[in-house]
Amino acid sequence: MLTFFRKYKFFAVVLFVLSAIIITIIYQLMKPKEMLKIYQPADVSEELVDSTLHYVKKYHTIADFSLTNQNGKTITQDDYKDKIYVADFFFTTCQTICPIMTDHMVKIQEALKNDDGVLLLSHTVTPEIDSVAQLKKYALEKGVNDAKWNLVTGDKKEIYDLARKSYLAAKDVPFQENDLVHTENFVLVDKKKRIRGFYDGTDPEAIEKLLADIEILKQED
Repeated sequence: MLTFFRKYKFFAVVLFVLSAIIITIIYQLMKPKEMLKIYQPADVSEELVDSTLHYVKKYHTIADFSLTNQNGKTITQDDYKDKIYVADFFFTTCQTICPIMTDHMVKIQEALKNDDGVLLLSHTVTPEIDSVAQLKKYALEKGVNDAKWNLVTGDKKEIYDLARKSYLAAKDVPFQENDLVHTENFVLVDKKKRIRGFYDGTDPEAIEKLLADIEILKQED
């Protein structure tokens, strides 16, 4: 009996390895493809959503926009057509969370510097202060790659509507007309203008999760 096993030991090992490979392949084929959630206004805290959208449960997309970047160029939805992008809201004179958020955007920019399919978009919430010249100065200080990352200013109401009605990333300031408080949220947007994730822009671990989720999103058709 021992002689028999010694004789066929090699074949047994090969058979075992082949079986393991076949089982792994079958498992991978049957394993559901990982997908990111598609966020709707109803999925988000009401304080971050305009009251007209609190009960919207499907078909939410980012509205069309026309803003001006750090180079004085008009930036519209067409500049992000068929692109994945990360959006946030900030202002250049902020001394609290914005510097951390910007540093993390720089990290994302570096991680994706060779990926033309992913872009960045930062909106100022103080357009009356953040002129094109101010944004350009800030961009140069922070090492913004103009081909990858737009810092945009423009009409205050348009920016605020985008924050609360599209990106769901800012809070109202009670009793103050046309004012809001931006959050630390980075918003992941897919090629169909849908929100696919929210991430704490001040948290290094959340940034790693964002980068991982971008890779998942890139696998979608």
